[in-house]
Amino acid sequence: MNSLTLIRNIRVLCPEDKGTLDVLIAGSQVVAMDKSIVISSDLLTEVEGSGKVLLPGLVDSLVHITGGGGEGGFHTRTPQMSLTDATTGGVTTVIGALGTDATTRTLPDLLAKARGLETEGLSVYCYTGSYQLPPRTITGNVTDDIVLIDKFIGIGEVAIADHRSSQPTPRELMQIASDARVGGMLSGKSGIVSIHVGDGAGQLRLLHEVVEQSDIPASQFYPTHINRNQSLLDAGIAWARIGGRIDFTSSTNAQFIYEGEIPAAEALAYCLQEGVDATQLTISSDGNASLPVFDQKGQLIGLEVGRVGSLYESFCDAVQKYQAPLEKALACVTKSPADILGLSHKGRIEPGCDADLIIAAEDSLQIESVYARGRLMVSQGKACVKGTFE
Repeated sequence: MNSLTLIRNIRVLCPEDKGTLDVLIAGSQVVAMDKSIVISSDLLTEVEGSGKVLLPGLVDSLVHITGGGGEGGFHTRTPQMSLTDATTGGVTTVIGALGTDATTRTLPDLLAKARGLETEGLSVYCYTGSYQLPPRTITGNVTDDIVLIDKFIGIGEVAIADHRSSQPTPRELMQIASDARVGGMLSGKSGIVSIHVGDGAGQLRLLHEVVEQSDIPASQFYPTHINRNQSLLDAGIAWARIGGRIDFTSSTNAQFIYEGEIPAAEALAYCLQEGVDATQLTISSDGNASLPVFDQKGQLIGLEVGRVGSLYESFCDAVQKYQAPLEKALACVTKSPADILGLSHKGRIEPGCDADLIIAAEDSLQIESVYARGRLMVSQGKACVKGTFE
C-alpha cells in the first residue's frame, strides 16, 4: 500500500499562489489539496508547514549528467552528476545531454546514467544528438530515437554560432527540426530542438532563417546560453517576440561575468520587465559542463564545473536581488520548462501530478525538505537519500 504524507497549513505556490492549504501525497503523486484535509491511517506521516512555502520541484532542462568538457585535453573532462547534486538544490527533474564530445561520451552511456539516476529517485529524460550535425543517434535517425526510446524527448544541444559547432546550414537545421517534430508528434513528446548558442556573431540568425524559409514554428527551438552578453540577450528578446522560447544559464564564474555575461537571475528579471511572457523564459544550470578560466594571454589556468545547485540560487536571486515577481520567477524554473519539454505532470503542484516538492522557509526561501515522486530526499536541508557511490 502506498505511503501517505499530509503537509498541513503551508502556503502553496503552484507556481501560482494558492494561499494556505493542506496537501496530501499518496505514493508518488499529489492526490488532494484543500483548506482542511481530514484523514486517518497508520501509514500517514504529518508535516507541519506553518511559516513555510511549498514549491514545485525544479525542472532543469540542460545537465551534462555524464560529464562535459574535454576541450583542453582528456584531463579536462568534467565528472558525472551525482544524485545529491540535484536534490540538495531542489531539482527533481533533469534533462541529460551530450555536448562537444560525442566520441568519448556516448548516447548509450547517457541513457544508462539516466536510468541509474531514476533508480536512485530522480526523474530523468534526455536529448538524442550532440553539438554536431549530422546527429549522433542510436537507431540511425532522430525520428526513430524519439519515437522508440522512452527517455529521448528531443534533440540537442545542437550548437550554432560557435567555433565548436559543425557550422550547420539552414537546410540541415530544417531537416533535424522536422525529424524531431515528427518524432514528437508520433510519440506524444515535445520533439524539442535544444540549441546551444555560442558567442559567434551570427547569434540567432540561423534560427530566423529556418523559420522564415520553412513551415517550422519558432517554438520548435529552445535556444540556451542567451545571457552570454547584452547583445545576445536583446537578440533573445527579439526571438521571443516572434513566438520563440529562450533559456538562461545559471552556472557561471567570475571571469564570465567580467567578460560581459549577465547573471541568469538578472537576465530573467530584465526580460520580464521588457514584457516577455514567463511561459517563454526559463533558466537551466548547464550542470557539470566545464567552465574554463583563462589568463590575460588566453592560456587555460583553471577549470571549474557547472553546478546544478546554481539553478535554485538563481531563482532566489531573481526574487530577492532583482525583484522579479515570485510566482513568475518560480514558473521559469518549474512550469515553463516542463511545458516546453512536454512534461505536463512536472513543474506544478496539482492533484494527479508527480509529488516533486520543495518545502522552504517563507522569508528566506532556504530549502528545508525535498520530495521526488513522493519520496523524501532532503530533510532539514541535508540529503537523507544518497546516490549509490556517494
